Amino acid sequence: MALSADELERYARHIVLREVGGPGQQKLGRAKVLVIGAGGLGAPLLLYLAAAGVGTIGIVDDDAVALSNLQRQVIHRTGDVNVLKTESAANAIRRLNPHVEVIGHVTRLSAGNARDLVRGYDIVADGSDNFATRYAVSDACFHEGRVLVTAAVGTFDATLTTIRGHEASADGAPNPTYRCLFPDAPPPGTVPSCEVAGIVGALTGIVGSMMAMEVIREIVGFGEGLVGRLLMIDTRAMRFETVRYRWDPANPLSGTSR
Repeated sequence: MALSADELERYARHIVLREVGGPGQQKLGRAKVLVIGAGGLGAPLLLYLAAAGVGTIGIVDDDAVALSNLQRQVIHRTGDVNVLKTESAANAIRRLNPHVEVIGHVTRLSAGNARDLVRGYDIVADGSDNFATRYAVSDACFHEGRVLVTAAVGTFDATLTTIRGHEASADGAPNPTYRCLFPDAPPPGTVPSCEVAGIVGALTGIVGSMMAMEVIREIVGFGEGLVGRLLMIDTRAMRFETVRYRWDPANPLSGTSR
């Protein structure tokens, strides 16, 4: 897939990078990425994936833009209030980069439809705001053999990791799954929503951009990603820490008793 003159100029800062270059940019152009949620995390994630030249971007969201979203969901405008987020986000992406194909999935992802949704994409980036969706997405990615970049945000804190649970690590052991990291969801009501607890809008910008970086890394193939590592961010102290986690033989997906 040759790059056009317009694309060569648009992606010039990628192409001069030794780690990306023309071949890496072509990989981005061929890639298909599914983004779960066009909200706080999805907004910057979608913009940076589009700007990077990811060829096909799918968006899963069944919500409409609300005025209270605009404090952090920077892909939407004031004039988009009451418009479906998939439509608003698609319009923003097309304004930014007409080379990108956008596919809107106006639905709420569940255990029943997750595998059908992720099957048509190479990589999934989950910016959802609840554990039920996170487990459904991660299980579907495992069964369909798809890479998953997943993040979650609190009021001033966040976590980010990459899951390749369908593959083995260099030492031959299975890679950890999302259920190795979080075997059980917290009891209902223990993790308040941002509507109740609040959230700093800029935090979602930081984490959504880092999700885009992980997705781009996985597509192009450079550096060391976050497989088996959980990045924890505390913006009160502006502290970033990384902890390693491993495959749990008791997990229900790739465990010894599955």
